[in-house]
Amino acid sequence: MRISDVTRLSWDQVKRRRVVTALCAAGISIGCAAIIVAMSIGESAQLYIEKQMNSYLNMDEITVTANSGPQSGGTASEAAIESSMQGSLTEQKLNIMKQMQHVAAASPYQQLNYMEMLTLDGMSSQYQTEVIGTDLEMLTAFGNNFIQGGPSNMEDAIVLNYGATLGLIEEETKAKLQEQLTADPYNEAVIQQYENTGKMPSVMYQKQIQFRYETPDGPVFSRPLRVIGVLKKPSGSSDAQLMYNKKGYVSLQTAAVLKKELMLAENDNETYQSIIVKVENQSKLEQVEKQIQKLLVTTQTNLYQKERLANEFKIIKAAALGIGVFILIIASISIVVAMTMSTYQRRRQIGIMKVLGANLGQIRNMFIVEAALLGLLGGLLGVLFSYWIVWGINGLIHHLSDEQDAVIIFIPLLTIPIGMAFALATGILSGIYPAITASRTDALTAIKRD
Repeated sequence: MRISDVTRLSWDQVKRRRVVTALCAAGISIGCAAIIVAMSIGESAQLYIEKQMNSYLNMDEITVTANSGPQSGGTASEAAIESSMQGSLTEQKLNIMKQMQHVAAASPYQQLNYMEMLTLDGMSSQYQTEVIGTDLEMLTAFGNNFIQGGPSNMEDAIVLNYGATLGLIEEETKAKLQEQLTADPYNEAVIQQYENTGKMPSVMYQKQIQFRYETPDGPVFSRPLRVIGVLKKPSGSSDAQLMYNKKGYVSLQTAAVLKKELMLAENDNETYQSIIVKVENQSKLEQVEKQIQKLLVTTQTNLYQKERLANEFKIIKAAALGIGVFILIIASISIVVAMTMSTYQRRRQIGIMKVLGANLGQIRNMFIVEAALLGLLGGLLGVLFSYWIVWGINGLIHHLSDEQDAVIIFIPLLTIPIGMAFALATGILSGIYPAITASRTDALTAIKRD
């Protein structure tokens, strides 16, 4: 008996026993769909979280700081001073980093401090703004997009991020709200009003602002700065989150002037506090980091966060796979029962086939192929069900979420053959016992009984 004959006979039995076929295929399809959907949700969630982490933690960036050398007590020796100078961040090292392979951009950063931002027309920010000196023309290279204006390194100019445009109110109103909160810190109405005003956007483009910095001798005010650009709101972030993330970017020359005006600690004009290096691809991050470390500087990345996240999702995916396998095991029991019943119902057919010359292997193969066909049908149905389920989940997410870039569940191509393989394996393994039982059926006894 050829393989084509065995397959044809098995397919005829699958078509003839429609109820049993439907029940067995349904059980396998549920398990297969569970595996595909669970793995798809895990993969989609991991990519979504990695995207959000890359947005907040800048996973493709390297923070470079000066290497001050080993710390020791007492007076610094000449060797220690020389080591500190070698590890400083200079213009020469910045240019070397820009020319390194796989480096997309590199820009110096001077963090001044957190200060209160005021407008010249009497508005004040509820929360303090971090002032950063950098090369303003490099902002777009680091993924910052402008909704108004553009970058320019002119003096007395500033670029605000989206959060810095939120929560500007009149100083009198701000003082009253703070007095009410101090008097009754548990008043829900006052708390809600304070939070709502913190999320109110203001038009800041081309306005003049200044910063107020508190010193031991009293408040100090900066010179007026003109807002020449406003950055776009980061995707996936709400105003409630961004109202606390306020940043103002000025040129390095303006930062040096502000340090003197606000009596902040001054650095050597020939060195930088830090340099941010953006890499073309995350896969090249470690390679670029090793090259930068040869310049005797200190580097830091958030790559460990991605590795930790990947390890956590491995556990989640394994648990999801286990749930699907458990469902398939339950489905395999129904196949074993159905195929065993089929063996007893087809004793006469098996006996006649043996009398006509069919050997044990051919009888076994017929039942195993039949079980494999049930697994194949269940797997195909499972793939179809998984797409329907994912479509329904995405519709529910978009209905319940207000965010435009909410997580989207997708089915990776790799999960489909995995689900099909488990479905086929379930069918074949479930058919082994009934196949052995059928092959051991005594031909004459089966014919006589029927």
